[in-house]
Amino acid sequence: MGLLDGLWRGRDSAFDSGSAASNAIELTKRHGQVSLTKQGAATGHLRINLSWRMRTSDFGGSQRESLLRHPFKALKPPEVVGHSQSMVNVDLDLGCLYELQDGTKGVVQPLGGLLGDVNAAPYVKLSGDDRFGSGSGETMYVNLDHRENIKRLLVFAYIYDQTPAFDRTHAMVTLYPSNGPRIEIGLDERHPQARSCAVVMIENVKNEILVRREVKFVYGFQAELDRLYGWGLQWGRGFKSKADR
Repeated sequence: MGLLDGLWRGRDSAFDSGSAASNAIELTKRHGQVSLTKQGAATGHLRINLSWRMRTSDFGGSQRESLLRHPFKALKPPEVVGHSQSMVNVDLDLGCLYELQDGTKGVVQPLGGLLGDVNAAPYVKLSGDDRFGSGSGETMYVNLDHRENIKRLLVFAYIYDQTPAFDRTHAMVTLYPSNGPRIEIGLDERHPQARSCAVVMIENVKNEILVRREVKFVYGFQAELDRLYGWGLQWGRGFKSKADR
């Protein structure tokens, strides 16, 4: 990261108190952790959203190169580009591996209809399944009023249709605490063959709720994430219901 990049984005100040311009904290490799407890945001429902869009380079090449060859194109209104078949095939899903203080472990995900419960264990609930990365995206809720029952939560994203496409999407996971700035984790690293990504860990450490950036891409699915983080679950092949497809 260059000096100008750091000054422009205001990352140091945004990490501490949120950017005044965007009211957001961006978790990066350099500043990868924030305390919800210290920000007074460790209560209520924590909303977690996954949204994505296709990279513009997938739609007809580089606009910059086109403008260099045909500078008068800048005066024309932009063309509306429809969804390509490759865009339709990209299906990112949001999931969460959970471990409670009593030792209970499991997963919340669309596969198998394991949508969780926000008012009872595991205090995590998935709402809906968005196949195309619309404005609303996919949303998960964590009930932090039961934070004393939660040990750790690993929020992850994966590609259901078995077409590796993280390199063709701009994906973003955003956390909306009950108080204070939202927390953003971008998934812009190029991993063409990756099928899953561990995005963020939410941990209860001595009654302090910490949010830590992970952004670790793997070439398998949930079982590989399980091995990477030592969850110890048994995995089988899962499917979405027709209503979710």
